[in-house]
Amino acid sequence: MAQESESPGLTVRNTDTAVVFIDPQNDVLSEHGANWDAVGASVVENHTRENMERIFKEAKARGYHVLISPHYFYPTDYNWAFDDPLETSEVHTHTFARKGPLTLEGLAGSGADWLDRFKPYINDGKTIVVSPHKVWGPQTNDLVLQLRKRRIQKIILGGMLANICVESHLREFLEQGFEVAVVKDATAGPRHPVWGDGYQAAMINYQFLAHAVWSTDETLARMQAA
Repeated sequence: MAQESESPGLTVRNTDTAVVFIDPQNDVLSEHGANWDAVGASVVENHTRENMERIFKEAKARGYHVLISPHYFYPTDYNWAFDDPLETSEVHTHTFARKGPLTLEGLAGSGADWLDRFKPYINDGKTIVVSPHKVWGPQTNDLVLQLRKRRIQKIILGGMLANICVESHLREFLEQGFEVAVVKDATAGPRHPVWGDGYQAAMINYQFLAHAVWSTDETLARMQAA
């Protein structure tokens, strides 16, 4: 199987490659977020926030498209007839909760808001924030359309959570014919006393599925070499 040092075939350029970050939001990245107890150790160990910011900065400096696939729950979503285990937890903790799709009331500083350190990059008028994914993958939003309309063929992927939304986006991107490099330390995962370590589960699957699994250092070097 190809390892990090054995993936020279995937090259990135700002003409055909985009950075895609999943859920760069307070509830999964802030010490005050609803899910910090589950994900905080992984976020800190991987320097996830710092590495995401490094990639944001490099992408902006080198003219790469940056797309954000957020996760929001509106009041009408709490009327679903059934939820999976993580959705049940999200409902209980009001993770990514917003007042509604047509209002920003209460968003600023909430768990659904962007992490403050990312706001200068996301709110610059150039970053593409697509409609929210409603479960884990991009099948329910316009992310693939936005990529296709920009003739993007390759994706540098990171964000939260490693084994849930990031992996679900990876799988759909592969089905849609994109080449994908996952940045292994620009993501993090939850740890559960019974279910196990979600980050480690994701790392195994990334190696089987992704065209490349890079560190942030290698990602930046490849972006700079283009």
